[in-house]
Amino acid sequence: MRVALAVAMLVGALGLLVTTLPVQAHHAFAATFDTSKPVVVHCVITKVELINPHSWFWCDEKAAGGNVTNWGFEGGSPNSLIRHGVTKNTIPVGTELIIQGYQSKAFEHKGVGVNMTFPDGRKFLFGGSAPGAESEVATPTKDEIAPTSKDDSKK
Repeated sequence: MRVALAVAMLVGALGLLVTTLPVQAHHAFAATFDTSKPVVVHCVITKVELINPHSWFWCDEKAAGGNVTNWGFEGGSPNSLIRHGVTKNTIPVGTELIIQGYQSKAFEHKGVGVNMTFPDGRKFLFGGSAPGAESEVATPTKDEIAPTSKDDSKK
């Protein structure tokens, strides 16, 4: 009887211990985003969501023909972004940015951000899972700033 009680208490204690450990399940970068599809989007921020586990930056890209495409870029956790100097005050709605990242495998106008560059050259990192999002990456050159959306006005 004592052995059974001891085993039951041990199992119960282990069960409590397991439930207090942080959950490590998470999607891999390669499962969601495609490194063979880098994007450079020149856009205006429409919404900033500094939420866990990933922040989101929504912006409108205006094509040469006037069509507007809304993009969503995943960033790191709010904690990671704050370490890189990014807050809601850093990037208010209406801010013009050049965002470099990688396109989503499942959604045409979603991606993961690597860095964001202001028109004056200031640059911030997205601090997420994308290659280069936690370290210095090159600021896009003027040649790389071409819009990514197709001009639909010629159809």
